[in-house]
Amino acid sequence: MNTIAFIGGGNMAGAIIGGLVKSGRAADSIVVVDPGVAQRDKLRTEFGVHTLAAADASLAQAAMVVWAVKPQLFHEAAAPCAAAVGKALHLSVMAGIRSDAIVRATGAERVVRTMPNTPSLVGQGMTGLFARDAASASDRAQVEAVLASTGRLMWVAREDDLDAVTALSGSGPAYVFYFVEAMIEAATQMGLSAEQGKTLALATFAGATSLAQASADAPAVLRERVTSKGGTTYAALTSLEAGGVKALFVKAMQAAQQRARELGDEFGR
Repeated sequence: MNTIAFIGGGNMAGAIIGGLVKSGRAADSIVVVDPGVAQRDKLRTEFGVHTLAAADASLAQAAMVVWAVKPQLFHEAAAPCAAAVGKALHLSVMAGIRSDAIVRATGAERVVRTMPNTPSLVGQGMTGLFARDAASASDRAQVEAVLASTGRLMWVAREDDLDAVTALSGSGPAYVFYFVEAMIEAATQMGLSAEQGKTLALATFAGATSLAQASADAPAVLRERVTSKGGTTYAALTSLEAGGVKALFVKAMQAAQQRARELGDEFGR
């Protein structure tokens, strides 16, 4: 079986590796390069994979290289790998590193860049993917197989679209947590306990999301069905609209998109 090499062994790499091993991939066909002793020990103990403190010539055996380092560490991590990985398929889960930078750093043209989010750690993620022209249909299928255990996948036609994906789903879990925080705060002000507020908020988000996914109706239609004029939901939404919350939320995501572009300019050179 062809080797998959992970450059970086953090949480996202661990989630992908766990999914691969659980789905039946041989642990000895996976190698992780990470300078951290504790991280290497954890992955070796938990999954039985091979680990390296630094890149070496054995990486030439890798059919796929998964880049999972912090963006500011990419060029430092890529330098010792470059001579060995030029013929491999490259899959990036790094934020801010554009595919051109990966090509320049590794000499490889077959690059798929992705933007996952943190629910990938529990198999409920949403990942946007972009493939360079040199990546074949078979390459794309291999990437899909590697990421299958992390959740849902969505291909985009332009690499720039990943900045919008970053703003929506990459940063999106934080928006949900932000609203959950607000609901918990409201719960305590209205006489419930924080734990009760958390239970109600999380169950409501999970249930509403499941309903929206199961329904053919647009979210606006589902919202209208809950909103009787003069009722409690109407009062809440009227207050949100008066405060310009929707417009502010759209503006916030545009700010996230712009920051994603800036990170690409900063780290992706």
